[in-house]
Amino acid sequence: MNSPSHGKAPRLPSVVALLVVSHLVVDACTAFLPPLLPRIMDRLDLSIALASTLAGGLSLATSLPQPFFGYLVDRWGRRACLAAGPVVAGVTLSLLGLAPSYAALLALLLVGGLGAACFHPPAASLAAGPAGQRRSGRALSVFSFGGALGYAIGPVAAVGLVGWLGLKGLWVAMAPGLVLGVVLWRKIPDREPGAPQRRRPGLAEMIRALRGPLGIVFAISALAAFGQRAFLTFSPIISNESGVTEVRGAFVLSAYLGAQALGTLTGGVLTDRLNRRLVLIVAGIAAFPAHVLAIVLEPASGWTFVAATAAGFLNMVMTPPVVIMAQEMLPRATAVGSAVVMGLAWATGTLGLPLVGLAADQTGPVMASVLPMPAFLIAAALASRRSLRPYARSGRGRSRVSSKIT
Repeated sequence: MNSPSHGKAPRLPSVVALLVVSHLVVDACTAFLPPLLPRIMDRLDLSIALASTLAGGLSLATSLPQPFFGYLVDRWGRRACLAAGPVVAGVTLSLLGLAPSYAALLALLLVGGLGAACFHPPAASLAAGPAGQRRSGRALSVFSFGGALGYAIGPVAAVGLVGWLGLKGLWVAMAPGLVLGVVLWRKIPDREPGAPQRRRPGLAEMIRALRGPLGIVFAISALAAFGQRAFLTFSPIISNESGVTEVRGAFVLSAYLGAQALGTLTGGVLTDRLNRRLVLIVAGIAAFPAHVLAIVLEPASGWTFVAATAAGFLNMVMTPPVVIMAQEMLPRATAVGSAVVMGLAWATGTLGLPLVGLAADQTGPVMASVLPMPAFLIAAALASRRSLRPYARSGRGRSRVSSKIT
């Protein structure tokens, strides 16, 4: 049998299935923290502001390094990053209950976030296939579905395991990541056999690309991430302060995150069939009231579940269009393109969380959580920019940015 680095690439369905399952496990592990935050705050005697730095630190670690890992993958191959992701994220993030202090917990979150960060760029690039292909949006949405489903399962799984084994028993959740790391190493080649060796764009070219349309889709993604991260961080705190049980609070998160799984599939289909700018505009405008209602309605009530479901769906509908547009803008560096709008943008969107946490300590978490939500309206306004027109339809990415980097 040929080695993974030189043999035939696995058939597409098996590759996609493996990537979807791996994405599910990685993102489920990164979703362990939010529902456990109230318990961790009590155990380590943390303020809301300090607790928000834990969520912010994890988000930054999962997001900010992605362009760097994408750059490495585009130049030297993807197998190491793909295999390391589930292992590192699974091991470190399942040890949260053993952390004796804030510093130790933050260190585990940062290392676990790096594991997730190194997995996403090569996985998204491999899942979507060559930039500009007709059904790349649908292919990416299937991959993203795994991550969204993982985000939905993670909170419930974490609360269930902790309820059964205690906070220190969360370590058993590392097993799937360890298994998948081995499978990915054995099954996925570094590069497609016979793929042409073309000059990859340098870092300076990437930075210049951010001045054009790539910068706009980056900003759209960052703004949507700001609203999403604020909701995920403070929704459990709002539920806890209102006397809602940990399990019901986790189900609100799972409603939001589960709807994201459907949203990413819908967004992928719409990306291939409709005007992408229109998809972003409509989703951004509708996401604003949905998120506000999910925050201000009675915690864990029936209407809150409805609002959270709508908010999660609309938030993730915006992801496939921006990722595919970014990959078309950087056709010779699709891993970097994915990383810019999924990693760097999400990290940028996280930077405001400590400020929201400080506001929550002063005004309460409900009022503070509403403050980031106009970001969705700003994202919708940016999507109407004329410079995105060349990328509005599937297979039509042909702007100055693309020509400079092809």
